[in-house]
Amino acid sequence: MIDVILKKGKEKAVIQRHPWVFSGAVEVVKGKPANGDIVRLKNAKGEFMAYGFYNHQSRVALRLLEWNEGIAVDDNWFRNKVKVAVNSRAELLSSGQTNTCRLIFSEADYLPGLIVDKYANHLAVQVLTSGIEKVMPVIIDELQNLLNPESIFDKSDASSRQHEGLETTNTVLSGTTPPESVEVLENGILYNVNIAEGQKSGFYCDQRDNRRILANYTKGKTVLDCFSYTGGFTLNSLLNGAAAVTSVDSSALAIETLKENIKLNKLDSTKHNAIQSDVNKQLRVFKDNGDKFDVIVLDPPKYAPSRSALDRASRAYKDLNRLAMLLLNEGGLLATFSCSGAMDMESFKQVLAWAALDAGKQVQFIYQFCQPEDHPIRSSFPEGEYLKGLLCRVF
Repeated sequence: MIDVILKKGKEKAVIQRHPWVFSGAVEVVKGKPANGDIVRLKNAKGEFMAYGFYNHQSRVALRLLEWNEGIAVDDNWFRNKVKVAVNSRAELLSSGQTNTCRLIFSEADYLPGLIVDKYANHLAVQVLTSGIEKVMPVIIDELQNLLNPESIFDKSDASSRQHEGLETTNTVLSGTTPPESVEVLENGILYNVNIAEGQKSGFYCDQRDNRRILANYTKGKTVLDCFSYTGGFTLNSLLNGAAAVTSVDSSALAIETLKENIKLNKLDSTKHNAIQSDVNKQLRVFKDNGDKFDVIVLDPPKYAPSRSALDRASRAYKDLNRLAMLLLNEGGLLATFSCSGAMDMESFKQVLAWAALDAGKQVQFIYQFCQPEDHPIRSSFPEGEYLKGLLCRVF
């Protein structure tokens, strides 16, 4: 096994079991490992520190796996990590009210670069690192042994693959091609999921708890669901007795699927209005028309993919939330989210304070949203805490 030597003074994060070692912290590589090979990391004194995946093209040169020198990182090691992750979600799925969740969440489940989502009896995977790419045959076999899914579909179209020297893929890994529409159940609500063509892995199960929580505030209210995708917040609001819900999304496929989901759950379509449009443009149209709402949901895509993009993202978040605040009735509620890991909660609160100031509004933070249990946050990897949200009362 090839040894990688860490620069003197760069040991602290490794000792604290942070799973990333950046290329600038590497002193020397004693050999020529291929991207994705498992190497042995040593400190400047030559003492063992950890085993990890190596990639010379990535800014994260090593993704650490195991800190115990006596434990072999072999096929059985990967099988065990998959098994532990899958079994830890069993309680979540045991109620019969939900059959979709994230089974494996990358570094949080000690498998850096692997995302596995369950949709009824189908699995969607995203492979984001060269190391995981190399062990995928073992991982697929273990997933088949544990779950016997009808299909395992590779949705590895994320731009982050480019940083690892990997090409985009979108193909069947096991079983049959998933049907165009897979029916899943979340909190007792049915959804049609298009695994092959949907965004990310096909469905945003990270908002499961937040959809249910927010629905408690929507009975008898007029609701505006922005970036609605296939209708998570919309369906929960309608089911809980919202007076009217308007959903806005730029994707024609998402809007069409949302309408199908309303029919699937036998909800009152006369209380729903779907608009295919850019959200920022549509908010300005609502403002010009004098439209007002009791509850507004803002669940935008990732505005800050990295810390270098944080300033620009903060301005975008501020403008978006300022527009929404202007559309709320007095004392109305704004449920606003950020899925940017680079944006921490305190920074997000500051952005909302700026938005309120620009809008001439007063804001109370009355609830903090977070990611659910199938998106755990590893204590040594705070970067895994990406989803944050606030329920705000606006005056």
